[in-house]
Amino acid sequence: MVAFLFIAFIVLMLLGLDVAFSMILASFLGIMVKTVRAVDTNIIPLRMIGGVDVFSLVAIPLFVLAGELMNKGGITHRLVTFSLAFVGHIKGSLSQVAVIVNMIMAGVSGSGVADASATGSILIPAMKEEGYEPHFAGAVVAAAATVGPIIPPSIPMVIYGVLGGVSIGKLFMAGLLPGLALGIGFILLCFALARWRGYPRRERVSWSERIKALKSASWALMTPVIVLGGIVFGVVTVTEAATLACAYALVVGMFIYREVHIRDLPEIFYQAGVTSGVIMILLAAAGIFAWLLAESQINYVLSEFLFSLSDNPIVIMLLVNVLLLAVGCLLEPMPALIIFVPALIPIGQKLGIDPIHFGTVLVLNLMIGMLTPPVGFLLFVVAAIGKLQMAPLVREVIPFLLLALAVLAVATFIPAFTTWIPSLM
Repeated sequence: MVAFLFIAFIVLMLLGLDVAFSMILASFLGIMVKTVRAVDTNIIPLRMIGGVDVFSLVAIPLFVLAGELMNKGGITHRLVTFSLAFVGHIKGSLSQVAVIVNMIMAGVSGSGVADASATGSILIPAMKEEGYEPHFAGAVVAAAATVGPIIPPSIPMVIYGVLGGVSIGKLFMAGLLPGLALGIGFILLCFALARWRGYPRRERVSWSERIKALKSASWALMTPVIVLGGIVFGVVTVTEAATLACAYALVVGMFIYREVHIRDLPEIFYQAGVTSGVIMILLAAAGIFAWLLAESQINYVLSEFLFSLSDNPIVIMLLVNVLLLAVGCLLEPMPALIIFVPALIPIGQKLGIDPIHFGTVLVLNLMIGMLTPPVGFLLFVVAAIGKLQMAPLVREVIPFLLLALAVLAVATFIPAFTTWIPSLM
């Protein structure tokens, strides 16, 4: 039954059906051929509604809306200007700015796709004009956007926390060190590649201009501080922090930077609604798909398979990484989490692995999958924004992919790398 579901799902995707509808139709076909403990097809809408009828998921559309308000309110543009003022004189400065801005924006949006769309539309054309290889520019933006859902807040972390019954606030903090390691690693890699390829640098600006850029971006820079500070110190819950991010971004965009007007709000809400709708339909579709897999005892099948190979926790973690990297190549993080997390959590519990550590490793795996062909959702986003060809873009992204895998290895085999900060909360 498990094999039938996955084969039907993959065939439907290859035929061009959307991921969500592929899962729904595969589930329907699975129910039709199910002979043991047969169920009624009425379970499909019930399980789809149950998949999204969770209060913690309210944070997702709120973080998406906060990201839209940031983009429209001039916050992204000011972050780019601020970053250039301080690193513009370094070789390959624009590529490093792409990483820095994504790291800052990660403290609000929680969505890699939102971050790639916001920074890519500004920085890919700018890098092209300054003589950067266009596909390198796209690779930098795509790689930098993977940091967004790892540095808190994070939409995938919210989903894992809901499914695993784990503190979302602690999961957020667990992603801080791996996210910073990824960001700093990408910055150093951009610098090295820029020196090797002879990419340009900008003129060093005076300290007075840097202070001016800092003042202009100060309100933008306070956004992640307020959101993360509120969560870390227990002032607000994750959902309240998402609401606070929306309110702050709206006030800054309308009354301080004055780039958001009343007439812009319908479009902002519409775009946030479309993005949130895509995420929610994926979660709803994955709800019935995951339930049917659970009915088919995927937990038992997967556990038996892994433990038949080894009972060593290190080996099992390696096997889980390989499995999720393969899944991440084919599925977006949202449905992948809902399908596989219920099956993998019992394995982690059996091995005595800290659920915070386990969840962070799962999310890291799936975010790296967003950078990996053939699906590599972030690759498609930047290819569309920059009008880039996929094959050269994939070649340019390989060094960033290898660096991300190195950070994943550290997070996998050194649990304190992910659990130290949450242990202080």
